[in-house]
Amino acid sequence: MVLKLVAVFGYLLALLVIGAVAAKRVKDVGDYFAGGKSLGFWVVAFSSRATGESAWLLLGLTGMGAAIGAQAFWVVLGEVLGVGGAWLFMARRFKKLTDRYDSITIPDYLESRFRDDSQRLRKIAAITLVVFVTIYVSAQIDATGTAFETFLGWNYYVGAVVGFVVVLVYIVSGGFIAVAWSDAFQGTLMFLGLVTLPLVGTWVAGGVGEVTAGLAAQDPTLLEIGFGDGLLGFASVLSLTLIGLGFLGSPQVFVRFISIRSPNEVNRGAAVAISYTVIALSGAVLTGMVGRHLLVEASEDFTAVLGNGAQNVLPLMVEAYLPAVLAGVFIAIVLSAIMSTVDSLLIVAASALVRDWYQKVNHPDLPDDALIALSRKATVVLALVALAVALGVATLVPGRTVFWFVIFGWSGISATFCPTMILSVFWKGMTGRGAVVAMIVGFACVPFFKFIAPEIPVVGPFFAALEELPPAFILSALAGVTVSLLDTEGQKRVAGAAEELADAASE
Repeated sequence: MVLKLVAVFGYLLALLVIGAVAAKRVKDVGDYFAGGKSLGFWVVAFSSRATGESAWLLLGLTGMGAAIGAQAFWVVLGEVLGVGGAWLFMARRFKKLTDRYDSITIPDYLESRFRDDSQRLRKIAAITLVVFVTIYVSAQIDATGTAFETFLGWNYYVGAVVGFVVVLVYIVSGGFIAVAWSDAFQGTLMFLGLVTLPLVGTWVAGGVGEVTAGLAAQDPTLLEIGFGDGLLGFASVLSLTLIGLGFLGSPQVFVRFISIRSPNEVNRGAAVAISYTVIALSGAVLTGMVGRHLLVEASEDFTAVLGNGAQNVLPLMVEAYLPAVLAGVFIAIVLSAIMSTVDSLLIVAASALVRDWYQKVNHPDLPDDALIALSRKATVVLALVALAVALGVATLVPGRTVFWFVIFGWSGISATFCPTMILSVFWKGMTGRGAVVAMIVGFACVPFFKFIAPEIPVVGPFFAALEELPPAFILSALAGVTVSLLDTEGQKRVAGAAEELADAASE
């Protein structure tokens, strides 16, 4: 236990040091929210991947690999498509546009791109970010408590608070620069852990043949990539594959593209980000599959051994097959997945509340240099709200899984922003009214398709299998296109965007 604690507290200390060093680089609000737009491609690529994955990669996706086996590779495919699409087709254009508009937040960009002097877009974006980011952050805090409880035997609530305090300290001190640097450090830990653990597990099991034979004995479908015939099987595959939609415009990911030093570094960043996604996510699925073979007997119910959603498979593997000091390192790796998302989301939410609402909407004459102290206070307040939500959900919903909790917050952000972001980058005809309606529809559809649609007779099971993001995403995009086509006044307002998009698309 002592060696585990040494590794964990060494990791937490490293984060605090990063925050202290980064604090010296924060000179203005542009540094605090966008790293001064001066970060290199390697840091941005690792930061975007660490932020985009969160607790669900180490606990949720490994658990999914244990629960459904090879079918979880549909998630890997979906994320590769989403990450690749964002980096290869959107990042360069988006970076050039945000540089042209001098944007440091996503609402900054949307307001400039659509010539929205009504500030409706900024208000909707800010409200959405504060709501769904708080839910998403609370999911990560919940996972922090679970990780400390599972790995170290700590009380869940103590673990959640300890992780929360450390993240809060280095974010408040160093802002986005601390977030990006810490994400690169944490992303490296996550990558190494997910490459190493399935190899160790396979070696312990006696080879690939032993693993596949053991899984086949438990359930032959664990080695099958499909979900069977029928509409529900198709919906399940589609749901997992379309998880990657969220990378095509989510603010916590796209703010990384604002922060990169130059559009010329995007292609190198894309190579790093896509490679990371393929290797790390495949490692997570394989960890779950190997862990199920090692930890579960053919006659056992895997959930009784691996927990609800099988999300304890990685902690149990680490505890059973690694020496104490390496177990401590893996605790740090799990915390890395969690904290690298918490920090990024809190910065995005604070920017929405302070810059996009307090300054731009209510106090337009307030200078940027007056915002840093206020931004730090807002970060603390939002973090405390997220902590309260996490502890409340832990008390009221004991059967929750990390995957469910994270996906709801992820879907809310994605359905609200991604269709609008995609259309804004590629279609000159998208108008401000179209963007407003698209964002409202996406925002409203997520809770509808999560809680109401699955209860509808006949079609309910299909929507339950499909999950909330795909239909909410589609309806948001359709609403944005329809309203924009009908908005003749808005078309005149954005006429100048044609030249801007053409310039952004040029090499």
